[in-house]
Amino acid sequence: MSKVSIPIPADFILGAAASAWQTEGWSGKKPGQDSWPDLWYLEDRQVWHQGYGPAVATDFYHRYREDIALMKQSGLSHFRTSINWSRFLLDYEQVIVDEDYAGYVDSVIDELLAEGIEPMICLEHYELPAVLLQKYGGWQSRDVVDLFVRYAGKVFERYHHKVKRWFSFNEPIVVQTRVYLDALRYPYEQSTHKWMQWNHHKNLATALLVQLFEQQGYRGEGGSVGVILNPEVTYPRSSAPHDVKAARLYDLFYNRVFLDPLLKGEYPTELMELLALHQVEWHYTQTDLEVIRRHTVHEVGINLYYPHRVKAPSYRWHEETPFHPACFYDPFELPGRRMNKSRGWEINPKIIYDMAKRMTRDYPTMPWFIAENGIGIENESQFKNEQGVIQDDYRIAFIAEHLYWALKAREEGARCLGYMLWAFTDNVSPMNAFKNRYGLIEIDLQQQLTRRPKKSAGWYRQLSDSRMLTLTLDNDIK
Repeated sequence: MSKVSIPIPADFILGAAASAWQTEGWSGKKPGQDSWPDLWYLEDRQVWHQGYGPAVATDFYHRYREDIALMKQSGLSHFRTSINWSRFLLDYEQVIVDEDYAGYVDSVIDELLAEGIEPMICLEHYELPAVLLQKYGGWQSRDVVDLFVRYAGKVFERYHHKVKRWFSFNEPIVVQTRVYLDALRYPYEQSTHKWMQWNHHKNLATALLVQLFEQQGYRGEGGSVGVILNPEVTYPRSSAPHDVKAARLYDLFYNRVFLDPLLKGEYPTELMELLALHQVEWHYTQTDLEVIRRHTVHEVGINLYYPHRVKAPSYRWHEETPFHPACFYDPFELPGRRMNKSRGWEINPKIIYDMAKRMTRDYPTMPWFIAENGIGIENESQFKNEQGVIQDDYRIAFIAEHLYWALKAREEGARCLGYMLWAFTDNVSPMNAFKNRYGLIEIDLQQQLTRRPKKSAGWYRQLSDSRMLTLTLDNDIK
């Protein structure tokens, strides 16, 4: 073991992230403004840990000034969140803005800027309006693509002079994978056809946003449109050809389905061929493909938490069962792996470096940053000291190790723009609610949502001030 230090470039982002639906709560929400997570919570509250969900969340809607002051205290240079599409409009078809909610967004952005924190805004972080899911099937419909672009146009028009970094989606593959591929979330329907249609329409919607943004001249003002993806760093069990193939196909269906069209402007040929071979029905036009080809994103955020490991499948897929990409792989658990037992996830900080190398190899001109990384721990109150401050040294170590690999990759030429923690405060997660805590700031559910900085918040501030990361590493992994 040895202590190492690595400088943090002056322009390197040290921020944190959240979303509207996981923080705001329902205060001020009008009838008909439910989002997909709201609808899921209303229809199936029992699956949310201890019944806690988006209704109250962290009440950021009322307490944003307090939270933004804590962001400044914690040394954040940037804060990424979302505008809640379902609340920004009163009428999704006529694109009528809810001035009450828009005024709240005005205030949040102004407060961030006043404190010297740059806002980075997603236009959809799972906040598909519930009525559009019920009426059109959500992203199954090309109509929803058009409505999303019109909504984005209203947002750009109002805020382009204040916000320069925009993102179409956070983790655009997640909702349809959980709902339609694996049927694990409301409305629990297995349909690989719908899964791929949602994928395509989100790719198309992103390209159309880039096109709109550029046509309106906002790019010339120094603005950008990106996307936040969650590609999993996927390792084969072994170097044997069948395991390598399993990892390659997993990557094709879950990572390259968004990476390639959004960063390169085209779907992988092999993906198109396999979808056709397995009769996955999704609809697109040559015009769609041309828009995607011509309007790739300006930057990409990458959410990374844990490695994904696979092996060759041990059985044949039954021909009477609808096609699922899982026919190409089985999950693999590495013996002796380091674990976050609270979350059930492997800890392997080098995924940051391996993703950086991939970005340099496969998408060399694309600027990117770590948009989410963090560790969720259950029952953190057990780590409080006599002053009531959570001594989350495990979080400090987790951030330091992952940040080290990002900085090392940057030194070697990777176009890595920065690191953002998930999350700034503890917040609600789908189903998990507040079971596992991720924040620099504790949210005390028993004490009127009192905010208390954890030990990690002070460490993050020191990191931001000193622009130097110092940590202890095993000699064989430096």
